[in-house]
Amino acid sequence: MTTTDYARVERAIHYLAANWRRQPSLGEVARQAGLSEFHFQRLFTRWAGISPKRFVQFLTADHARNLLAESQSVLDVSGEVGLSGPSRLHDLLVAVDAVTPGELKAGGAGLTVRYGVADSPFGECLLGVTGRGLCWLSFVHDGGRRAAVAALRDHWHGATLVEDAAEAGRVAARVFAPAGESGRTQLPVLLRGTNFQIKVWEGLLRVPAGTVTTYQDLARRIGSPRGARAVGAAVAHNPVAYVIPCHRVIRATGDFGEYRWGADRKRALLGWEAARTEPPRNGLRAG
Repeated sequence: MTTTDYARVERAIHYLAANWRRQPSLGEVARQAGLSEFHFQRLFTRWAGISPKRFVQFLTADHARNLLAESQSVLDVSGEVGLSGPSRLHDLLVAVDAVTPGELKAGGAGLTVRYGVADSPFGECLLGVTGRGLCWLSFVHDGGRRAAVAALRDHWHGATLVEDAAEAGRVAARVFAPAGESGRTQLPVLLRGTNFQIKVWEGLLRVPAGTVTTYQDLARRIGSPRGARAVGAAVAHNPVAYVIPCHRVIRATGDFGEYRWGADRKRALLGWEAARTEPPRNGLRAG
């Protein structure tokens, strides 16, 4: 799927999220995407794996609240079996390597970060890679590529940045590979953050695909039950989107909340994962 295709899907998701109560027709949503009904249905189903009508059910607060209730037992299990076992979306294994306090202060001095823009199922993304692993993944959002690169430079201000689109493309293909692909190997991730931030980000890795949690519950699970506000700040500063799934944290009310790279992209991520983890109906794929 091209970046243009995702932009059309994102416009449709925005329209569905704003108008789901009156159940807009396929033709109405297709017009918002700038496509005929036939082409929109085919495009959306190819991306999501389910129909737009089914997808809109994943965007409601009622569904999110039910998912929160169901997620509690799953999250309890995930805490016991480790980081990778409970994932029902993909078998990507993540190995976290945190910088030392000295490296944190130095902002990556002595490191070389190879970076580039690549396509993903959720639009363009910017990746940064060091010899120790993936150190940055952000989606290109407000401000475009220039702003995305500036944010990377700010986070790794002491490092030497070298543009390498080919390397970024190879890593992106690995990160966003289809579920069940053979030959998976561990993905090392280098994180630059405070001890508390690293703890929160590691806690996010225990939230399986197809489930969600709240800021309050995440705080409790990392041993800081009164630290929901601080947890929220750490979630918002996650430097490796998607791999560390900060999009799986929502409000206790069922509201999806904001997202650093756009609320509609967060809805896209959650709906896309829900479609791929929901059991088929009557032997057929949901849709």
